[in-house]
Amino acid sequence: MEPISSRGGMGVKLAMELRLMMYCRGGKSRAFSGGGCLLKWVESNGGGGEDFFDEGPLVKLEEGRRWEVAVTLGAARLPGFHVCVGSGGERLPPEWYVEKGIDLILSTEIVKADLASMFLTSASGAAFAYEILIIATGSTVIKLTDFGVQGANANNIFYLREIQDADKLVDAIQLKKNGKAVIVGGGYIGLELSAAMRINNFDVTMVYPEPWCMPRLFTAEIAAFYEAYYVSKGVKIIKGTVAVGFDVDLNMNVKSVKLEDGRVLDADIVVVGVGGRPLTTLFKGQVKEEKGGIKTDGYFKTSVPNVYAVGDVATFPLKLYKEMRRVEHVDHARKSAEQAVKGIKAVEAGETIEEYDYLPYFYSRSFDLSWQFYGDNIGDTVLFGDNNPTSSKPKFGTYWIKDGKVVGAFLESASPEENKAISKVARVQPSVLDLRQLQIEGLQFASKI
Repeated sequence: MEPISSRGGMGVKLAMELRLMMYCRGGKSRAFSGGGCLLKWVESNGGGGEDFFDEGPLVKLEEGRRWEVAVTLGAARLPGFHVCVGSGGERLPPEWYVEKGIDLILSTEIVKADLASMFLTSASGAAFAYEILIIATGSTVIKLTDFGVQGANANNIFYLREIQDADKLVDAIQLKKNGKAVIVGGGYIGLELSAAMRINNFDVTMVYPEPWCMPRLFTAEIAAFYEAYYVSKGVKIIKGTVAVGFDVDLNMNVKSVKLEDGRVLDADIVVVGVGGRPLTTLFKGQVKEEKGGIKTDGYFKTSVPNVYAVGDVATFPLKLYKEMRRVEHVDHARKSAEQAVKGIKAVEAGETIEEYDYLPYFYSRSFDLSWQFYGDNIGDTVLFGDNNPTSSKPKFGTYWIKDGKVVGAFLESASPEENKAISKVARVQPSVLDLRQLQIEGLQFASKI
């Protein structure tokens, strides 16, 4: 048998390739087998088989198209939501797993992994032998309690990782209607949840220490547009400080957020999005690690024979840039899982496949906005288009240029065809001699590639 040790968005995609693919991230352990089609799925979070979601849809609470039920009408639409549908895959209700010969073992936590003996052990003492192991444990959220922040264990302080987290937030939104929300963090969670809370008529304040939002991806110019747009929607933004404590009432419900700069913000709900960390503890000292993750090759094989790692936990060779990277995104989670299974099947068949050749891709949707990014955000930048946040239909983009070549591209409010064009630019990396001319051409440059 071939176990997958996992917890969230990577296992499902594999089953479509081999009729036994499973895609997961973060706290569950899943095992699957090739020839006999046996897939054992062991969860450490006590969740059920319908817990098939990823960090993208989970945080898109503001999206009327996809998560209006989660935010405005009640509980999330699971098991009606399936992570593979968005990438062209089939729906995966519980019956699908039964039909494919997949055995789901729920409410079971794997607490020990002995890679030398090829055994996994659950909290109840059950042992799982394997021939091939796929580590897909994903990431867990960083919590303010990890740093001993005063009052951080209060009620109505939320983190988003599992569907249960979203359900609890939805309940609080309904209970605290038209209340005050403080969003701690200016990344994906911060931006998307700020929009979600405003749409639900909350008084919203974002707090983050960086000089602008999404600093790992956005330039100052890109961030300025989104910050101004959010302010126009009624979101208040406080930059350059952090939450250092929380006041609570007699029922241990949060009532205010204390900032490092001395300000105190009233709050009925607090949502924290300050990052995550890969879940590799089970395998520490047993596999080689690099850049915070488990080191793999282009087929996601680790340093231990018959052990693979995919998704958030894998540090893999990014062929396009000739360097090792770890990527936290559902697109990579799906594709790395698929690559690992293709590699396993190729080995069984005595065949070879191409090494993983991934193009980094990120996206977000909030309010009436929708952006996509492809490639690498290093080098000089060229901003083009209408980035006036007061425009009725703003549409703009940015190219990143390194060593005379376009290596990354960002576009707001694009059509599918336009997003395809900028992805091609990031993949092809065309040469650019005149940055001023590139700015003038803007999106037309991508359309010509």
